[in-house]
Amino acid sequence: MDNCIFCKIIRGEIPSPRVAEGDDWIAIRDINPAAPVHVLVIPRRHVESVDALGDGDGPLAGTLLLAARDVARQEGVAASGYRTVINTGAEGGQTVAHLHVHVIGGRQLTGHGTA
Repeated sequence: MDNCIFCKIIRGEIPSPRVAEGDDWIAIRDINPAAPVHVLVIPRRHVESVDALGDGDGPLAGTLLLAARDVARQEGVAASGYRTVINTGAEGGQTVAHLHVHVIGGRQLTGHGTA
């Protein structure tokens, strides 16, 4: 998508240092972090949201979760715990219409579920 900020970052049109990257995704720091570690794992292919994933996108969805795990390990929060968040749609809190997984940790997190 031409006007998508994440697509522009992926194409290198907007500079954003990569925390990590794989063939199908990149990881960057959130510009408005909610915790000491707040990284976004973003698929290179433009997919608007979880709801826009196709039936054949299981491998991509799995890759994004494994990338989130690897980022948490790299950032040193895997052992103490971290949160992964995927917001979907406006009422779900999604502010950029490009699927992304938040990896949040580095402090005690409260609220947003108890499981």
